[in-house]
Order: sequence, then structure tokens, then C-alpha cells
Amino acid sequence: MITVKFISAEDTYSIRHKILRPNQEVDDCIYPEDSKESTFHVGAYKEHKLVGIASFYKENHSDIKVENTYRLRGMATDSKHRGQGIGTAVIHFSEEYLKRKGVKSWWCNARTTASPYYEKLGLIQIGEVFTILSIGPHVMMYKKLE
Repeated sequence: MITVKFISAEDTYSIRHKILRPNQEVDDCIYPEDSKESTFHVGAYKEHKLVGIASFYKENHSDIKVENTYRLRGMATDSKHRGQGIGTAVIHFSEEYLKRKGVKSWWCNARTTASPYYEKLGLIQIGEVFTILSIGPHVMMYKKLE
């Protein structure tokens, strides 16, 4: 059984490092916006072990003509637990919370390898592929919340 709940920024760092930035320092996994009051972090637990994470930041994007938008950053699932619905559970939990807050859309810079996954969740790509140094190719994607 998967349990999803709010967690602290610090709780995300080990999975961020292991999955998203294994060739960088742990300090590179600490984002400046992590401690903002409007930021929230979500974790998925399986058998009381944290196996999936996501962080959401109140941040508008110039290509999305909607106010009150959030950005997803640092979403990851432990490689041993992929394909079990963990990421989807994290997103659904987060979207329900965002809707209750009156948020109209959310966006992310998705790795190109993850963009088909985000498309299945209802996100739409905007613009072309771009590269984030030391991480790789990405696309900007967004989703309107109804």
C-alpha cells in the first residue's frame, strides 16, 4: 500500500541526490525556494519507507497566461519502486491540494526521458527542447487544473 503525505524539504534530499543528481554534491539538491512558506513537499511511502518525492513552488511562467501557478521541481521515485503507481499517487495528491488552494495550473521542466510519463498525466509540452547544464535535455510542460 502506498501512503502519500506532506514532508519536509530535508526529507527530499536523499532521493533528489540519488535519482536526480547522483553526479553532483548533496548541497546541489537544496533549492533556494525549499523553505518558502508557499512551497510544499510531498512524499510517498511504501511499507513505511520513503520511495517517491515531489516539491511544488508558487511560481508563474511567462508562457502560461494564468495567475496563481505552481511549479513542480525535484520529482523522483526510487528506481526499485518505479512502475508501481507511486509517481501518479504523488501527483494526484498534489493536484487535489493545489485545487483546494485555488491554483489554476502547474508546470515543470521535464527531462525529455520523462515527458511521455507527464503526457499520460495530462501535461502539454510548450516550446522546444532545451538543455540544463550537467543535467541534460528538458522540455517545459504544463497542466490546467479544473
